[in-house]
Amino acid sequence: MQRKKTVFYCGVCVIAILLSGCGDSSPLDAQDPVTIDVWTYYNGDQLSAFDSLVKEFNETVGKEKGIVVKGYSQGSVIDLETNVLAAVRGEVGADEVPDIFAAYADTAYTVDQLGQAVDLKEYLTEEEISSYIDSYMNEGDFSGSGEIKIFPMAKSTEVLVINKTDWDKFAEDTGATYDDLADLEKLCETAKMYYEWTDAKTPEVPNDGRALFGRDAMANYMLIGGMQLGTEIFQVSDGAMTLQFDEETARRLWNCYYVSYVKGYFAAGGRFRSDDIKTGNIIAYVGSSSGVSFFPEEVNTESGERYPIEMEVLPSPGFPGENADYAVQQGAGMVVTKGSEQEIFASVEFLKWFTSDERNIEFSVNSGYLPVKKTANDIDRILGSGAQISGNLEKVLPVAVETVNANRMYTTKAFASATKARSILENTLSDRAAADREAVILKMASGLSLDDAAAEFISDINFLSWYEETKEQLKPLEN
Repeated sequence: MQRKKTVFYCGVCVIAILLSGCGDSSPLDAQDPVTIDVWTYYNGDQLSAFDSLVKEFNETVGKEKGIVVKGYSQGSVIDLETNVLAAVRGEVGADEVPDIFAAYADTAYTVDQLGQAVDLKEYLTEEEISSYIDSYMNEGDFSGSGEIKIFPMAKSTEVLVINKTDWDKFAEDTGATYDDLADLEKLCETAKMYYEWTDAKTPEVPNDGRALFGRDAMANYMLIGGMQLGTEIFQVSDGAMTLQFDEETARRLWNCYYVSYVKGYFAAGGRFRSDDIKTGNIIAYVGSSSGVSFFPEEVNTESGERYPIEMEVLPSPGFPGENADYAVQQGAGMVVTKGSEQEIFASVEFLKWFTSDERNIEFSVNSGYLPVKKTANDIDRILGSGAQISGNLEKVLPVAVETVNANRMYTTKAFASATKARSILENTLSDRAAADREAVILKMASGLSLDDAAAEFISDINFLSWYEETKEQLKPLEN
């Protein structure tokens, strides 16, 4: 393995004692500072916010304690994952393994399986651990023993984002309210109403209704939808996945998204649904709270119509019922790699400083993410922090913070084939819906009504075909 820091000292116990408050000494020496390399995928505002805080740390606490932090953006999440795994595996031409790197659970799990992720539980007091939102800390507990292989840095959830300008026109004519978007069953009915309302505006052109809604991250829809319906699709214990994909749950997921899509009530044309907002293809979507900064300021349709729009943010609707309070937890954390006792100690010191309330709020507000500590994830405290909050974030932060505080946050536990399994959920339903929608459009062009054109696609036979194919793809990934 190419790394200047290759020895994991047996001083873990000593450091644990130091960090638990049983002594004031430190393995660090301000006269001989240790350098910590941090790899991220941050770009744009996120990178600027991160670099600014790194500079502050180096000039204050780092200087005092003997820690120099150097941050390196690796580009995209995929680039970061590729470079980290190449370094850990010691591939020819790879860089040295960083002391800290940003990672989602799948990559962190792989690095852990390669023996290079440090269990940070030994470096944190119980009081420190309990100060973080529980589900964030639990994300890095791969074995179920309480280990912490991922340190939470900044998180996000999902929200419903609306082109309020066009929604208001629809609401004024039909009497629709935001309550009609409160859960997925209501949203599907409202989307049908919107399609029919827009279709009726051009009686001379049949079947040209427009979609109300789109969705980013289809895997989130499947996984969180499953939890809301009482089924954990990927049930994971100590890295082993058991598939729980029952027909009843699958049918509810199919009925809501697929049927609405092939009938034209939902749509997905651009790379992201914010792109579809910009082209007027949809007027509402569910997406990451950290992505709201990409919401367009105007609609610019293919026909050349152009006008400014206003944004509104609501909680992400879920399936109604006793498990409706499950919500998406997402966002990478930080993994500390094995090294000397000074390097690990310094890494933890930096992460604790970075996630102190004041700094974590500053980073979150400037990057569009959410704080990770219980005391910091408070909208009054965030708004009163003095941080400059943009117009979009002013609308999304109260909704996102309340989502975290009022719901059971969920993310799939890591397992060996998690990336592939998630990819199947990401594409299997949406790809079929998109292809079949095109077939429905062709049938309507030949003179069929919407119901007649869609009939064969929304049939039991077609559902069972998709269900069995999807299950067949997922089943071999059990381990």
